[in-house]
Amino acid sequence: MYLKRVDGPRQVTLPDGTIISRADLPDPKTRRWVASRKAIVVKAVLYGLITEESARERYSLSEEEFATWREAVEMHGEGALKITQIQKYRQL
Repeated sequence: MYLKRVDGPRQVTLPDGTIISRADLPDPKTRRWVASRKAIVVKAVLYGLITEESARERYSLSEEEFATWREAVEMHGEGALKITQIQKYRQL
């Protein structure tokens, strides 16, 4: 079996001990973004598995959209990514 050459690490260990690898990332063709998929992409960027630019390019995300995801996770945790929680965590 051959491994595809990639820039950066193949996996990273999070502070809670879990490991995220490139195989855990959502499919690049993803169009339905549930909170768990958003969280994996944000964690991958925050912990250096992929760069923000490559994540935005891979998933066709705008800078503003990704920044919103990242801010929600940093300020309120993964629960803030749920569409039903937008009103609760929205900044006024």
